[in-house]
Amino acid sequence: MFEQFKEQIASQVSALSGVPIKTIEPAIDLAKNTTYGDLALVVPQLRIKGNPVQIAKDLAERFKVDNIITGVVATGPYLNFRISRETITRSILRAVLDSGSKYGWTNDGRGKRVIVEFSSPNIAKPFHAGHLRSTIIGNFIYKLHKAHGWDAISMNYLGDWGKQYGLLAVGFQRFGSEDKLVADPIAHLFEIYVAINAAAEEDPSIHDEARTYFKRMEDGDEPALALWRRFRDLSIAKYKETYARLGIHFDVYSGESQVGDGIPRAMELLEEANLVEESDGAKLVDLTKYKLEKAVLQKKDGTSLYLTRDIGAAIERYETYNFDKIIYVVASQQDLHLKQLFKIVKLLDLPYADRFCHINYGLVKGMSTRKGTVVFLDDMLQESKEKMHDVMRTNEQKYQDVVNPDHIADILGISAIVIQDMAARRIKDYDFDWSRILNFEGDTGPYLQYAHARLCSLERKAHVKLNPDADVSLLTEDVAHEIVILISRYPDVLAAAIKTLEPCNIVQYILKLSHAISSAWETVKVRDEAEDLAQARLLLYVCARTVLGNALTLLGLVPVERM
Repeated sequence: MFEQFKEQIASQVSALSGVPIKTIEPAIDLAKNTTYGDLALVVPQLRIKGNPVQIAKDLAERFKVDNIITGVVATGPYLNFRISRETITRSILRAVLDSGSKYGWTNDGRGKRVIVEFSSPNIAKPFHAGHLRSTIIGNFIYKLHKAHGWDAISMNYLGDWGKQYGLLAVGFQRFGSEDKLVADPIAHLFEIYVAINAAAEEDPSIHDEARTYFKRMEDGDEPALALWRRFRDLSIAKYKETYARLGIHFDVYSGESQVGDGIPRAMELLEEANLVEESDGAKLVDLTKYKLEKAVLQKKDGTSLYLTRDIGAAIERYETYNFDKIIYVVASQQDLHLKQLFKIVKLLDLPYADRFCHINYGLVKGMSTRKGTVVFLDDMLQESKEKMHDVMRTNEQKYQDVVNPDHIADILGISAIVIQDMAARRIKDYDFDWSRILNFEGDTGPYLQYAHARLCSLERKAHVKLNPDADVSLLTEDVAHEIVILISRYPDVLAAAIKTLEPCNIVQYILKLSHAISSAWETVKVRDEAEDLAQARLLLYVCARTVLGNALTLLGLVPVERM
């Protein structure tokens, strides 16, 4: 956002030092400490012979200030430049108004395609808190790439194939209920899965039945596939309801079952590269010299394994989508599996082998409902909504003003869960704490939503209309300038986030912005102020609300306007 000022500084410093402008501009950045200025130039990066501290002093003395660059101060090897507050404010707020929901976006990824594979639950197992992490982190990464101009494809690669589905089919024949399956397929299939596993502990021959059933599936036996297909279709329909509640859309629903001739082709490539070994009738790749153990590709009965299907899927995806990058958003427990996959793709010398990326994350600890059982995602979301509803009802007057309080409580509950999840670096395990996440006053999702709703309320109740040409020179308060500077940093925050793929960068930023806004309420008022001053302040708050709303949307949340 400060490009025009950087260019002006670089031009004059170049004239004073003889250093090319293209060398100077990258050395200028936002000042970490705004006590001395708004922009700082790192003098050693200019590669001028001599003492950097003395060079900084000399340049400061010779630099000519004007009504835009109003001051220059040397502090050690840094040159600090003060920009006119009015000029900064007008420039930044105009940029926000002009760009609106796309403020901070770039075209850096234009012409490039990325596949983001995330969520990817196993149909036979509960959709739990661990899947939630992949789902919301993956959705953020998908949205972030779109904000940087990438052609992004969101893909849900369902765990829908393997011997466990043979086990599930055998279980359904013994314990299944058609009515329960239709009413809640995911819960019922998990119920069956638990029951058949318990039965198999007593009678190991059940595993042989399961293997036989899965072999029929792999051989294309239609009756076997029909039951499996029904499980899959009913489960996806139920998942889509949950994803809609979370505001998440997938461009592609894929799955291990849909990997077609990629599997035999993968095996053929592996054989040709002399990477396949046999052991007790099974086929494997020995990756021990890379400290990645031995990776089994095919069981002795000829059925494929997860790794083989992933190799086949990678081949098919490149042929279908011609991706420039593919990102797997998968828990850190799968680190070995993804390392094996990426290493095998490299050993096959595939031309796209360097385009694979694993984004991992830690565990959620302490997740339980009131019943203290394993948590289904729907149960977790429902409990969060109910808790938020209870909190909202404590202020009866405000509660009466909320349109569709049940929907708002749901959004707030989701916001509470998502912000707690994203507040720290994703690789960290964290303890799920209901009392902390639902607090309106801490650094929580409800606090951020409250900050946004309060800004919307101010805009609705203002006695003046938004004036894009308001006199911003009237915004003299330090806290108003702090808000402007924070708003100006949003594009840089997005630029940093696309490199780290860490949602915590965005969360920490909007917490700072919300704190600054909160600090301004008493001294930077709109109500009962003169029209010109009220218009300037309203313009500031509208731009702050725009940026806060944009960031919440990027994190996958729906910004609320009333609560």
